[in-house]
Amino acid sequence: MISAARTIKPQRGFTLIEIVMVLAIAAIVMGGAVGLMIYSSDERILRNASAEIELLAKRARTIAILHQTPYALEFREGVVRLLPLAQAGLSEKANRRNEPEPDVVNSDENRQFDLDGGMAVLIRRWNSDAWLPTVKKAVHVWRFDPDGLCEPISVRLVLGQSWSEDIFHPLTATIRDSQLEAR
Repeated sequence: MISAARTIKPQRGFTLIEIVMVLAIAAIVMGGAVGLMIYSSDERILRNASAEIELLAKRARTIAILHQTPYALEFREGVVRLLPLAQAGLSEKANRRNEPEPDVVNSDENRQFDLDGGMAVLIRRWNSDAWLPTVKKAVHVWRFDPDGLCEPISVRLVLGQSWSEDIFHPLTATIRDSQLEAR
């Protein structure tokens, strides 16, 4: 007996609706990822600047102990510099005159961190509630003594609507407490 069995070939491929749905889901995921990257760019910049200032503070404390000479971090508009306390707070022209020749400069002793464009730095001294801005002619000096102590200080970095606030420990020159708000 011969039976006429029909074999049905399964269809291969995707329907147009399935392809459109996958592309729509991929677009939503990519849009969210791009939004998070843009959103977190301010946070990343603030965290990097905060880490650089902490690194300079640790370096200032270490150099002050090793050389038994007071060192300082100098906060000016757009820049944070590590230098001997005797040079801190002087005008930039006077600092250029007091700097040693480039081949004599020890790279650990004279460092600076340039802040990203538009970032503002505010300083709050110990036992004060006022945030002091670094404006064109204002210079804030954070002193590091040879015995390893430094003034308790808070540093606030502002970038647009986002800000980061770090409270430094006076014995270790490290960040004791930190707050960040990225918008």
